Amino acid sequence: MCDYSLHNVKSRPAKVGDELRTHAFNAWTCEFAAPEDSNTAVCVLPGTELAFARPVTCRPRGLLGSKSRIVKHTTAIFRQINKDNPYTHHDALEFPDGQVALLTDLFEGQEAAVLQLPAQPIPAADAAPFFYPLGIGVWWSVMPRWAVVAAVRCAEPSV
Repeated sequence: MCDYSLHNVKSRPAKVGDELRTHAFNAWTCEFAAPEDSNTAVCVLPGTELAFARPVTCRPRGLLGSKSRIVKHTTAIFRQINKDNPYTHHDALEFPDGQVALLTDLFEGQEAAVLQLPAQPIPAADAAPFFYPLGIGVWWSVMPRWAVVAAVRCAEPSV
């Protein structure tokens, strides 16, 4: 997803294999851009797996933050946090040890590759029918109710 601060920036969705680079848009928002076109934001879906070329470096947070933070991981999953607050940044990275860093806190120029996009749910209309077994070789969802009842009665052992 592209954060709220990028609504006026040209964007495109991320694809598997994309090479991305963190880039400062609007002077205060750091998001992903394609290296060949730094004016186009690349929107990443929550759940996307990313691999960074080097350990991730983040800007210091808060008034007393004076030292940049280095996350000792090169893989992360893209998440959205603080979605209940419309006036804050939502795009974040979750690292294997559970650390979360806002994407806007990353220093500009860090390179990442899209490893895997999140699984998309199959719409109910496109999903294969689910069959309920009833009796021997009888499938509830493909046979009329009267045929199922007759087939079950025929399959019952006689006493």
